[in-house]
Order: sequence, then structure tokens, then C-alpha cells
Amino acid sequence: MNIDNRPTRTLRPLGVGEAIEIIDQTALPHRYQTRRITSLAAAAHAIRDMQVRGAPLIGVTAAYGVALAMKESADDAALSSAVDLLGATRPTAVNLHWALARVRACLQPLPPAERAAAAWLEAGRIAEEDVSQCRRIGQHGLDLWRPLAATGKRINVMTHCNAGWLATVDYGTALAPVYAAFDARIDVHGWVSEPRPRNQGLLTAWELKQHGVPHTVIADNAAGLLLARGEVDAVIVGADRIAANGDVANKVGTYLKALAAFEARVPFYVAAPRSTIDFTCRDGNAIPIEERHGDELRLVQGLDDKDRPDSLRQLPSDEAVGNPAFDVTPARFVTAIITERGSCPATTDGLRGLYPEA
Repeated sequence: MNIDNRPTRTLRPLGVGEAIEIIDQTALPHRYQTRRITSLAAAAHAIRDMQVRGAPLIGVTAAYGVALAMKESADDAALSSAVDLLGATRPTAVNLHWALARVRACLQPLPPAERAAAAWLEAGRIAEEDVSQCRRIGQHGLDLWRPLAATGKRINVMTHCNAGWLATVDYGTALAPVYAAFDARIDVHGWVSEPRPRNQGLLTAWELKQHGVPHTVIADNAAGLLLARGEVDAVIVGADRIAANGDVANKVGTYLKALAAFEARVPFYVAAPRSTIDFTCRDGNAIPIEERHGDELRLVQGLDDKDRPDSLRQLPSDEAVGNPAFDVTPARFVTAIITERGSCPATTDGLRGLYPEA
């Protein structure tokens, strides 16, 4: 996608096995800056501290993290240590564990001397697959919206958190159909929900603005009113894990939007690639929910009056807070799941129909 009219990806390899360059998303939307990741520890830090975020991008970053670890030491102990360290950074996003398992399976049969090069190639393949899958998600989502587009009226699409290209290597998941519609010259407008406390909706607004897509930022709690008023034609979100029965874990607040959309009879879509679907997870009750540090809620991040990054305390440091990062939307509230293979009902049979080999 575009930054200042230049095609840009969230992550790019530098050299062969040397380093990767990422967009530091903790600096957005106020500053655009990149960081070089040259080690396993730096990759783990980038994931844990959300310099990279979004389930697909976390997986790709972790794959490159293993590759960077292998250039230092590539024996079995080093491989296991790298996988364990990266796997512990974020518990809910299954793409992370999927990518690590794939790289490990690729490297395990190889002699240590060959592992660094093989890991780098495998990480690159995972990255390119992500780009291709997200592009196809965009087209399949657009196909679902074409009847709306045929009316000639503006399509108002509500999203939650950030599941755009910043959450993937390119194109995004939930925003991919929005970009596909905009690029097809369809009149589309995005309702961008924050969400608090990390305010990743501000990243959605930033990337939509970079691409020229009309949008409006709203507070999380305004969503129900807009849906009730009939000002939303569709809601679309990404996912960090989809259980085998179609239950969906996504950024906290997603469940409330699904309830409001259901009451307003507005379609509620979930867009995600195959790596987000966990066929070993029976239902949403088995999905681990990450509890993040309370200071994310106690402190507000922004710019001071001199446009310098700063934080403002809104709660005392000893105030007890709960900060669950995700919630689970039951499958019955999901109109369809959109993947790189097409769309399906949010059911076991629907997912198996798209992925019979799983």
C-alpha cells in the first residue's frame, strides 16, 4: 500500500540473513519511523512491545526472528530456545505459533550448517504468501459488497482496531476489501473505531488517509448509535484466532459491535487468512486471552504542546485496572468469514468446506 504515494510494506528483509526493517507502529500516527531488527532478542521485543502488531505480521516477524537466531547458533537447542522465546511474546494470536511451527518443521530435518539460509528463505515465503492471501481476501470481500455497490450509494463500512496493511505485510485483512472497493472506484467510507486503550484505530485512520480512502474516526461507544441509526452498511473486523466452530477472538470491544450489528440487522464479517484458523481449538472458550499491563490504561500516549511524544497519567499508579486485550465473538453473530479461498458461514462445516485438508 502507499505512504506519501510510495508503495510500502510493513516489513522488508535487508540483505540475506542480515536484518529486517520494520515500521515502528508505536510511533504512529504522529511519527513515521523504521527500525532495523538484527537479532532474536530484538524480534521478540518488537512483537512483545507492539512495534509490530496484527496477527499475520506477528507471525512473519517471528519467522524472521528464528532466521536471525540461526545465524548465531543453529543447533537443536538454539532452535528450540528461539521458538520458545518468540512463542511466549503474545499468547492469543495463533498466527505466531503457526509460523513458528512451520519454520521449525522446515529446519528440524536439516543439518545446523544449512538452517540459517533455509530459515531466511522460509520466512520470505511466509511473507509473500501473506501478501497474496490478503490480496485475495480483498477481492472476495469486494464480491460480497458488489450488490451494495450496484445501488450507486456510498457504502459505509465500520471496522474495529486495525486490521489493515499495518497488521500484515501488505493489503491487510479487514481493510483489504475496503481498499479493493476504493481502487475499483466504488464510493466507500470507513467508520473507524478507536479502540481503547491502545487506540489502534488511529493506525487505521492513518493508513486510510495515506491511501486516500474517506473515513471518520469514532469513539468505541459511538458504534451502537451509528448502527441503530442505519448509518452502517457492514461491519468487518480481523481476527487473532478463529476456533474450529467459527468463534472469533479479536481486539476487545469486537463482541459488543457484533451484538449491536446483530440487533441492527447489519452484516458482520470477519476477514482472516488460513493461518488464523485454529482447527485444534474446539471453540472460543479454549482461546487464551492476553492480559496486558495496566499502565496501558493508566497512561494516555500522545504529543505535548511542542509536538513531542509524551504520556499523560489519567489514573493513579496504584489504581487497580483490568486490561484484557481481546474478547471472543460467538459464531452465531458472524455473517461470514472471508479468507483467501472465499467466504463461508462461521461454522465447523463452513470452515471445513474451505479447508477440507485440515
